[in-house]
This record gives sequence, C-alpha cells and structure tokens, in this order.
Amino acid sequence: MSAARPEPAVLDLEARAHSEHARELRLWLRLLACSQLIEKRVRAGLREQFDTTLPRFDLMAQLERHPEGLKMKELSHRLMVTGGNVTGITDQLVAEGLVERVGVDGDRRAFRVRLTPEGQAAFAAMAEQHEQWIVEAFADLSARDVDQLHRLLGRLKQSQLDINRRLQADELE
Repeated sequence: MSAARPEPAVLDLEARAHSEHARELRLWLRLLACSQLIEKRVRAGLREQFDTTLPRFDLMAQLERHPEGLKMKELSHRLMVTGGNVTGITDQLVAEGLVERVGVDGDRRAFRVRLTPEGQAAFAAMAEQHEQWIVEAFADLSARDVDQLHRLLGRLKQSQLDINRRLQADELE
C-alpha cells in the first residue's frame, strides 16, 4: 500500500504575491483568486446541469430584469461585450426558443430581445441553482463574517466610485 500523496498546491493569481509586496496587492490578488475559483465552480455547474455557459446565463439574467426586452446595444453595454458577442449568443438562444426578437414601434430596423415563457422557466431554474452555488461558496464563513466582508467591500467599492468620479471630472477640465 502506497502512502497518500499530498494534494498539489493550487496555483492562482495569489501565488504571485510575496510577503515583501504591499498587503493591499496581496489582498487584491486574494480577491481575484476567490472570484475566479467561485466563477470556475459556477461555469462548471452551468455546463454540467444546464448545458449552458456563463455568458448565456448573464444575457438571460439581463433579460429577466427587463421583461419588456432590451435592444442589442443595451445588452452589449450591460454585459460589457461587443455587439458581435451578443448577436452570437442571442442567435443561439433564439434557435433554442429561449429568447425572441420583437420589433420596436416606430423603428423598423430596431428590435428588442426578450425571454420567451420557456426562457423564463429555464432561467428561473438556473438562477435558483446559481444562488445555491454562491451560498455554498461562502458556507465556511459565519453570518457575521459574511456581513463584515460585505460591509468592508461596500466601503472599498464606494471609495473606488469616488476616485473614478474625481478622475472623470479631472479629464473634463
């Protein structure tokens, strides 16, 4: 009987940091590593359980928030991807009967994309499971830890929004 081999160390962005680096850099890399690990689990779950991808899920999530539908340009902006990416995903979802294109009154060239009833049902199932994966990702933290982390990250987010506003104001001057 052979001895059990230790698990290989997970190499991620955080592995780039050393104790001589600023603690803020080490924290940033830890945040990225955590985000990537959680996203990897979500991507795998969507693929295994729903035969779909995270970009498709994200597009459907945007449409779920806007039952009247969104124009392709709005989808592209909200998803922060090119129009070509949105068109390709939309074409797939239309072919599967999960979304539909509907005309825009007064503009024969424009259309909105919206979830079909089948798309609404499919997305509801995916969203429920997605939420469970995220809850599981934080299962080893206490409720107090989760609340504290949320509060601290909220402060960081507000700080970054303030910095970005100042930078934009400086660019306009």
